Amino acid sequence: MIFDNTLRFYGRPWTTEQRKDLFQKLKKWGVGCYVYAPKDDYKHRAYWRDLYTVEEAEQLGGLISAARDCGVTLYYALSPGLDMTYSSQKEIATLKRKLDQVAQCGCKAFALLFDDIEPDMSPADKEVFQSFAHAQVSITNEIFQHLGQPKFLVCPTQYCSARAVPNVQNSDYLNTLGSKLAPQIDIMWTGQKVISRSLTTESIREITEVLRRPPVIWDNLHANDYDQKRVFLGPYQGRSPDLISQLRGVLTNPNCEYGANFVAIHTLAQWSKCTSDPPTITHDNESMKLETESDEEGIIDLPENIYHSRRALRIAIKEWIPEFRRQKQAHGPIIKPQPTISIMSPVPIPLASFNTCMATSTTTITTSTSTAPLSLSTTNNVETISSSTVNGCPSALQTAVAVTMNPPLVIMNSLVSESKVISEPMDCNISPAPSPQSSDTAMNTDNGSSASMQVETPSPSAEMVIDVIQDQKHSYERDLTEEDLLLMCDLFYLPFEHGPQSVQYLTEFNWLKSNAYLVSNENLRKSKKKDSTDSKPEIEEWYERAKRMDELTEQVNELFQRLTFSANRELVHDLYPYVWDVRCVISLLNFYVKWLSEGHFPQSITNYTLGSYTWFSKGWKESFMSGDQEPWVFRGGLVADLQRLMPVDAGSDLFIYKPPDIPTNKMYNVRPYTFEDESAVYNICRCTCYTNVDDHSINKSDLPDLIPDRLVGPYLTLSPELCFVVEDNGTVIGYALAALNAKEFYQKLQVSWLPEMCTKYSLDNSSEGIQSASQEIVNWFHSFDINKELPDSNALSQHQSVMTYATLPVNNDSSVSKRLIICLLAALRANGSFGVHVPLRTKDQQTLEFYTKLGFMEISQGPDLNTGFTYLGRVF
Repeated sequence: MIFDNTLRFYGRPWTTEQRKDLFQKLKKWGVGCYVYAPKDDYKHRAYWRDLYTVEEAEQLGGLISAARDCGVTLYYALSPGLDMTYSSQKEIATLKRKLDQVAQCGCKAFALLFDDIEPDMSPADKEVFQSFAHAQVSITNEIFQHLGQPKFLVCPTQYCSARAVPNVQNSDYLNTLGSKLAPQIDIMWTGQKVISRSLTTESIREITEVLRRPPVIWDNLHANDYDQKRVFLGPYQGRSPDLISQLRGVLTNPNCEYGANFVAIHTLAQWSKCTSDPPTITHDNESMKLETESDEEGIIDLPENIYHSRRALRIAIKEWIPEFRRQKQAHGPIIKPQPTISIMSPVPIPLASFNTCMATSTTTITTSTSTAPLSLSTTNNVETISSSTVNGCPSALQTAVAVTMNPPLVIMNSLVSESKVISEPMDCNISPAPSPQSSDTAMNTDNGSSASMQVETPSPSAEMVIDVIQDQKHSYERDLTEEDLLLMCDLFYLPFEHGPQSVQYLTEFNWLKSNAYLVSNENLRKSKKKDSTDSKPEIEEWYERAKRMDELTEQVNELFQRLTFSANRELVHDLYPYVWDVRCVISLLNFYVKWLSEGHFPQSITNYTLGSYTWFSKGWKESFMSGDQEPWVFRGGLVADLQRLMPVDAGSDLFIYKPPDIPTNKMYNVRPYTFEDESAVYNICRCTCYTNVDDHSINKSDLPDLIPDRLVGPYLTLSPELCFVVEDNGTVIGYALAALNAKEFYQKLQVSWLPEMCTKYSLDNSSEGIQSASQEIVNWFHSFDINKELPDSNALSQHQSVMTYATLPVNNDSSVSKRLIICLLAALRANGSFGVHVPLRTKDQQTLEFYTKLGFMEISQGPDLNTGFTYLGRVF
């Protein structure tokens, strides 16, 4: 059964056409039920009392009819528990009237959902009912009888073991439901936790005994709306087919993105037709399952009645490939409405709901949503709450949003239109709010500033953006392969488990980083003195594994490229942000490996400065795999684990960036600077710095290298090991340059760079009055004073490194700037630096603003420094 509980504060709700497409797939795969409970239908929960308009009722009736034509039973679910008075006859009459209207649309199955509501009764209810459970049972039984005893589901408030008070066996609430609820009504249950790593026969027998009936499993294994960085493409697993005979059905609560649920539903359908797990074999005197995620040999030859998750995954992938080749347009933009509905009273926001639910089985299968109501306060701030728990569950899923009702909440109704917004949206991102993104407009860097920056520019309005494939000629070389999709599924696997290929990325990079001392400059010099036959095996191994890391990165790049050319643009839009994000992070790791391979760090530097975090340390893997904690504790999934391996703060705002508005196959790659890049870096400096300089200030034809010699030349000559470039298809479009120790750097500059510049640019003392910009730079070469270049001693001790940065205004990827800065900071950190600063002209407000958006803050400047300068710094 599928539980459609879609609501997205980011992205788009499911469309009517997608739901009808789903019915066709359910028919093909033998899935018999679908639960309609989408949060984008605001009359399902927040405004449950309101009847549907004629247009809405026609659309709902069309869905019911489409499901019936496919042999799928559509359960209409209502969530009245937020504010219902159970003892009020008026409220009961309103509830009956609403469900009668749905019944008139042809609906034959219903559900009442009481999940994620406060278990407190109103004073009026306390006078009538013995307990909260008695109140829910009373109204559920009455509605069940009123509707003529149809197929009926109920989701209890205590819907998992972790929420049972005090426990399952002794819960008065669950025991009351079991003894008082009509025996024909099915009860939903998520297992040990809201999201259960596994379901055991023992736990099912326990809840069956309490409820006096087998439960309907409401499975949140693939629900992803609690973490915007994760999507779950792995197979249905952790549930033995032996459970099927002990259940009334299974509901699956899928990913928010419709197109991301093919594997989840397909593998669940396969599971529902199996009867046993893979056999246990004896190996090395130990009993072990044939099913291991790292060894897939022999799984294809297993009998069809045996469920093996990796085999099921490969079978699903074969059927998924044609979906990518279907010519299908992406959804249009969400269009804001002309009229708005003003909300007079606060309505709890289902921030952490498990948006969609799906299920497949030969028995009844359903899904539901677990939506934690959110308290509102009188502030517009987004506040991150600590991971305190109540009854074993994190408070508001670790994050709460405090808002006022101005602007009003998002209220959508996809029954009428998948893009119709009834009121203005507010920012309800669960992740920390990203800092403003850099964009394509180059900024002026004056002769004294040390960088030319990009600033944020408004992106085209959604109405103007059209996603088209430029090359419409079909090419099988661009088609996604089975191996591509297997890689994608492994990269975005399951809440408590990374896919085998994901673990390989983590393992390889962790090993390469931990053993980077093998290729330090000293070891390289020693190895070069010996014959190739005498080279150290451990160094050869390091380079072989670095090469393998590069090959693994290229596999992700090929997946990314082929995905962007897929004909099914709707599916591309669902998956592209995730693949784009993980490709960006893996490319950063590959950059770091290439930089390490050049040995650009002292051998004495410890693994702490290289990045002390390892994915396998301190029980992280064991805790992650155990399922003892809810998966939102490990926010970010594989992307976050990869970020932790970089020697910078993994929670840094620099890791928060927005994917391109329109899927593009462009890949911007950061790599270490080489001497062949000097002309490109100089040219970028000219383009970004000369552009806004007064034509009369600098004679660009006579002095083409003047500003580059001032801003970038010293770094390229004196500190090349800390210089990096970003490429667009092999063309250098930006750079980030740094020196490890600013004081030592300026001392070297004074001795090794300035004499050459003084010879190259002779001082002209003939002119009088105000100097031109070119004269100021030339004068700087001849009268350099180190005391005027450094911040004060306290600031310098915290920000010992110095840097500069610039990119051409040609990229359409707002993450390029941040990724380039991350690489620079990681290299500085690996060399023992924990802070960097940049001197900027105070009048360059746009440049100052840009660095501020990157997390730089103003620091104290030296007493002798020219007052026209501002120093910005960042620690990491």
